[in-house]
Amino acid sequence: MSEEQKKAIAKSTRELRSCEEEFEAAFKILKKYPKRITFFGSARLSPRFKSYQWAADLAGDLAHDGFAILSGGGGGIMEASNRGAFDEELVSIGFNIKLPREQHLNPYTTDDLAFNFFFTRKVMMTFYAHGFVYFPGGYGTLDEFFEVITLIQTGKMPRVPIILIGKKYWHPLDKFIRKHLLKKDLISPGDQRLYTITNDIRYARKILNDAYNT
Repeated sequence: MSEEQKKAIAKSTRELRSCEEEFEAAFKILKKYPKRITFFGSARLSPRFKSYQWAADLAGDLAHDGFAILSGGGGGIMEASNRGAFDEELVSIGFNIKLPREQHLNPYTTDDLAFNFFFTRKVMMTFYAHGFVYFPGGYGTLDEFFEVITLIQTGKMPRVPIILIGKKYWHPLDKFIRKHLLKKDLISPGDQRLYTITNDIRYARKILNDAYNT
């Protein structure tokens, strides 16, 4: 075995241990809170955007309902959701990712963890959530949406609410899914109802609470 191969194996072993440590640390945080809702959305939406205020308001309401609010810990919608819970002096969790630039932990968390690996972070933000709220976002937001909906569609995760806030943003995607996936039998009838699109945060709140209490 060459020295390069030995170094590669040693590096993989270190990373595996680090992944295990991240899982353990994140689970230690999540198990403190029996009810959890995860928010996703663009890091680029400032408080001047309507989506930012909607995210803060909905997160604050859900926090009062006993849900811990979990986001990726960065700016934009992540900040708004954390801030909504934090300003009410309730549980606000930020699972941040260590990057050379751009991503920094927002100041509105009561519990937080910085991850080295996108994989471990994604698992801990999804598999233990009792519902998901998505606001407009870029590649990362869409990645999280399709990841979650695929896991629910295939039965690898329990069916929990997926709420898409912002009709103007989400309706073109919904139209694409119905026209190009559903009508061409690339998904099954009913798969287009795994998510709900709305502008009404009171309705979103009701769906999330009703699903948890059912």
